[in-house]
Amino acid sequence: MPKPFQLPDFYMPYPARLNPHLEFARVQSKGWARGLAMIEGSGVWDEGDFDRHDYALLCSYTHPDCDAEELALVTDWYVWVFFFDDHFWEIYKRPRDMVGAQAYLDRLPAFMPIGDLGAMPEPTNAVEAGLADLWLRTVPSKSEPWRRRFAESNRHLLAESLWELANITEDRVSDPVDYIEMRRKVGGAPWSAHLVEHANGVEVPDRVAASRPLRVLKDTFADAVHLRNDLFSYQREVEQEGENSNCVLVLERFLSCDTQTAADYTNQLLTSRLHQFEQTALTELAPLFAEHGVGPVEAVQVGLYIKGLQDWQAGGHEWHMRSSRYMNDAADGTGAGTSAGGASAALAGPLGLGTSAARILASIAKTMPARLKRVSHPPHEQVGPTPIPAIAAPSELRLSPHLGLAARHTVDWSRRIGFFDGIWDEQHLLSCDLALCAAGISPDATPDELNLATDWLSWGTYADDYYPAVFGPTADRVGAKLSNERLSALMADNPPAPVSALERGLADLWRRSTADASPAGREGLRRGTQKMLDSWLWELENKAVHRVPDPIDYVEMRRDAFGSDLTMALSRIRHDTIPHEVLRSRPVLALEHAAADWGCLVNDVFSYQKEIQFDGDVHNAVLVVQDFFDCDRDRALEIVSSLMAARLAQFHHSAEVEIPALADTMRLSSATREALDLHIQELRDWLTGVLNWHQRTGRYAEAEQHRLLVTRLGHRSPWRPKTPSSVPSGAPSGISGFSGPPFPAHTTSPTAATP
Repeated sequence: MPKPFQLPDFYMPYPARLNPHLEFARVQSKGWARGLAMIEGSGVWDEGDFDRHDYALLCSYTHPDCDAEELALVTDWYVWVFFFDDHFWEIYKRPRDMVGAQAYLDRLPAFMPIGDLGAMPEPTNAVEAGLADLWLRTVPSKSEPWRRRFAESNRHLLAESLWELANITEDRVSDPVDYIEMRRKVGGAPWSAHLVEHANGVEVPDRVAASRPLRVLKDTFADAVHLRNDLFSYQREVEQEGENSNCVLVLERFLSCDTQTAADYTNQLLTSRLHQFEQTALTELAPLFAEHGVGPVEAVQVGLYIKGLQDWQAGGHEWHMRSSRYMNDAADGTGAGTSAGGASAALAGPLGLGTSAARILASIAKTMPARLKRVSHPPHEQVGPTPIPAIAAPSELRLSPHLGLAARHTVDWSRRIGFFDGIWDEQHLLSCDLALCAAGISPDATPDELNLATDWLSWGTYADDYYPAVFGPTADRVGAKLSNERLSALMADNPPAPVSALERGLADLWRRSTADASPAGREGLRRGTQKMLDSWLWELENKAVHRVPDPIDYVEMRRDAFGSDLTMALSRIRHDTIPHEVLRSRPVLALEHAAADWGCLVNDVFSYQKEIQFDGDVHNAVLVVQDFFDCDRDRALEIVSSLMAARLAQFHHSAEVEIPALADTMRLSSATREALDLHIQELRDWLTGVLNWHQRTGRYAEAEQHRLLVTRLGHRSPWRPKTPSSVPSGAPSGISGFSGPPFPAHTTSPTAATP
């Protein structure tokens, strides 16, 4: 069969090594699979299939240092997960049996008990029996937090198979953002990361396991594993099996390009994710360890975990080059892939076991220009006014009748809080017209609710300008972090007295927003605000080194800077009737993420000149696309516009197809269904209100940016606020207020949003 494209040159900076216990694992795994009837009698594999796939070789490459028994256990896990994948295809995907698939998947979590390991039902098939056996052999040596994290990865891997099946049934190809997000869950690499901990006899400390650095390390590992697999498996999955969960296919459709171009871009994204992995490990772990008191022993454990992830990348690549399961030039187990342009990979260096290290230098050298380019963006590039593409309104615009009252209120409130200090003046606030934004996103709000929504917008937008102005010029991460700590303290039970406009604003908003909130509502709002504050440090660090973010890291961190969790938390305080399991379900999260992404992209289009030319910023989707695709602004705008349309289509699909199906599957009450309908309508209002505001506000006009710049330069010491003796050491002062990254369009909500 002719190949659909030539495999590209892969970036692989780590040497592949082979575990010496390979043959032991081969024998043991075949006996284990045969004992569970995975080979004979399953209708899925025969012995020839099993031998050709050679999962023991995969695990020997990906876990080169563990002993024989551990290698055998890990290999059995991979035999099980690949059997599950192929079994699910034969039994449920091929006949498009959604009902049977749901019932089958609903039983599997019962075979992963956290506490009482004897609390399992009787297995009824090979998948259940294999999971029960593996769970009992794996978790006794691990802590309860690790068990919970591993079980969650297993549940995602199993349950989100329905997402793939639904896409096949609907003949639907995901947009790139939704695909990457869901591929992590259904692809299993986060699951593999937990097995890396087990195989290396380590555990990531639970208190830092959910932190940004550890999350990014796991996510970049997962994305690289899955993108590599998509390149090798395209022919098998797309051409032979009719699958549509493959990044090459996703980019073909999204960019309307040929398969080879889509494959090259997939590989470029794979390289970018590995670069992000390395950058995170080198720059973000040390501050994290210091902040959380991670000692030498725990730090070594994290180091071994990272080394294990690197071993997996290198070993997984070598296995893909040899396994008959995938497209390569090594069906006989002796060769390797083909480089771009059709040249044999043999021309690039030696091949075969133990020779991958010889290709490392060439691999690093080939990708170095892209790495250097990403950290050399010239600040304050003259880009001129941005041609705004046509953007269809998501729904009919509705405006609150209390708009005029809110406009007058927020001027008085901002003056009382102290925002007119040199970063802002009253004219700029009037130019922003934030009450217009609030009136569009909260058309049914009472006067008090609309005032609160407008004040949240004013605080967040002021913060968007304050942090870069005060902490950006000297890359003052310490000062910004101290500012964040004080803002965090204002949301605690015994808050300190606010000492700046920034602090006074948040203190006032927190009091008014949480006065009647439940403990869960308060915690959700605190957590959402904290994620936003933390993202502002990430933006400051990137801007300090002129680093244009990796595309996936940008989209995901932009949601935090955008305040999407804060937005949803503010909404839930008002409508605290939707069960947690419904809110955390994939369709509802897909709905909220699509809305947040669309709002971010709208803001990035309208704010491009302000952020790139006047602010010297690097956090804008148009710039990120320019950098990744090496294209000009106008082509980048076309791609961003296409992504906006795709994310809006995902929003509508979640609202009109996935959430109604979820309500039926979960047998939700009429009250919960009504609450979900209200949540969807509020998000529609938010989307439409945000677009209307961007089309009418004066915040991003070139003339206003010039005027504001002159005003700031004429203000007494605007960029270096002094700390009066009455203010606690380390507290931000002088220029009151504080700013975060493009908060414009950052907090979406019926009660808050920040443009």
